[in-house]
Amino acid sequence: MITRARLLPVVAATAAAVAFLAGCGGDQREGPARSVSSAPVSTPAVGPPVVEVTPDGLADAVTLDRVMGHVRAFQQTADNHGGTRASGTPGHAASVDYVAGLLRTAGFEVTTPEFGYQRFDAGPVELTADGDKIDAHVLEYSAGTGGKSVTGKPVEVGALGCAPGDYPPAVRDSVAVVTRGQCTFADKARTAETAGAVGVVVVNNEPKPMLGSTLGPDDRPGIPVVGISSDDGQRVRSSSEVSLSVDAETTPVTTRNVVAETRTGATDDVVMAGAHLDSVVEGPGMNDNGSGSAAVLETALRLGSSPRVPHRVRFAFWGGEEDGLVGSTEYVRGLDAAERRAIALYLNFDMLASPNGGYFTYDGDDSEHQGAGAGPGGSDGIERVFAKFYADRGIPLGPNDFDGRSDYGPFIAAGIPSGGVATGAERKKSKEQAEMWGGTAGEPFDPNYHSPRDTVDNVNTESLAVNAAAVAHAVATYALATNGPDGVPAVGVRQRAEG
Repeated sequence: MITRARLLPVVAATAAAVAFLAGCGGDQREGPARSVSSAPVSTPAVGPPVVEVTPDGLADAVTLDRVMGHVRAFQQTADNHGGTRASGTPGHAASVDYVAGLLRTAGFEVTTPEFGYQRFDAGPVELTADGDKIDAHVLEYSAGTGGKSVTGKPVEVGALGCAPGDYPPAVRDSVAVVTRGQCTFADKARTAETAGAVGVVVVNNEPKPMLGSTLGPDDRPGIPVVGISSDDGQRVRSSSEVSLSVDAETTPVTTRNVVAETRTGATDDVVMAGAHLDSVVEGPGMNDNGSGSAAVLETALRLGSSPRVPHRVRFAFWGGEEDGLVGSTEYVRGLDAAERRAIALYLNFDMLASPNGGYFTYDGDDSEHQGAGAGPGGSDGIERVFAKFYADRGIPLGPNDFDGRSDYGPFIAAGIPSGGVATGAERKKSKEQAEMWGGTAGEPFDPNYHSPRDTVDNVNTESLAVNAAAVAHAVATYALATNGPDGVPAVGVRQRAEG
């Protein structure tokens, strides 16, 4: 699952920013030194496809033992490649080969489309004014300061800093202080750099921190750029010297998605299920998201490449999710109008085995009235399918807002009904949730989130068993019928709505 710090990457070929609502999360760069081994990856035996596809039958076939076999294979893959499966690394490439190889052997039509983008990694930021610390946040794609600080007199820029004439001669070898508004942050920063500034402090136009702001990956300035609140703006402006240190770098990444499709069923009414295959750089990502990838993979293998169902089923394993939903965004962006209409719905599975987890499904009808609104028409039916599955097992469900932190985001933006389940990330479990699901109140759902500790040893197998069955149950439900009380708009309705 993506964090706020990585919500705005840009696919290199298009230079268009991914802009979905931010979640919460922190950058964790520390961790033990990683060794590289060459231990072979154990591929679990692949079970035969179910003879007759039914929701309960496919759910029963997707067993914990088989799902954990894939999780262990992902862990071995990470162990063999420096402890990570992040996009652009050998660990992710090996994960792609593992998934694609099993699906090809099972007879699926498989592609592994390649794409590129710029990954921005930021660490600590320190801004001081006359020695006093100021709360500052680096703008995405800012330059770093190379392990040292830049120091200079703060010089207030005229107007909003959008024109060269706004920058007085005193800006040279100083830190430009510019107010937010009118033109882009990148325009302000490039103009300040041309005027000779050694750094830029952007003052927000309201009394709150500047979070989630970006310069964009193209034609970036070579000086550090940070943002502060309007309340802190006067402290900086009135100081005699500011010092700025930024730990940040931008790296070009090339990686792949895996897309596999059955060979039977209607091609104009496709059921799609997906999970991101990449981890963060800092760890192997067994819960986030080896768990979802393993459950979707095993569901595909037990469904089989030629099931006797009326609908084509497509499985996706996304790259670049942790850097801003890049793989899924690139995929949806590449669909033409007919291909978008042909996707009946998208099911997303991200973090199914949090150690202190709960049971959440996306709030398709926005009945909770929190955060983002309802999903596209039909998302409410997907929510009901999951609600019934868990209710039948005596498990209460909690609502999960469509906050844009996972790969359903691009599908919702394209008007495709979406849903899925999850077990929680870095948010802390409430007392009421602990009473409902067990676990420890006041602790994160996943205390190992985005860290080297997200290993196979910390996977919640009890949750994974239930949630993997839910993945299979939902896929089979919609492979058999996309209409009905919990269905989605028919192809013709989708076509009329778009046209």
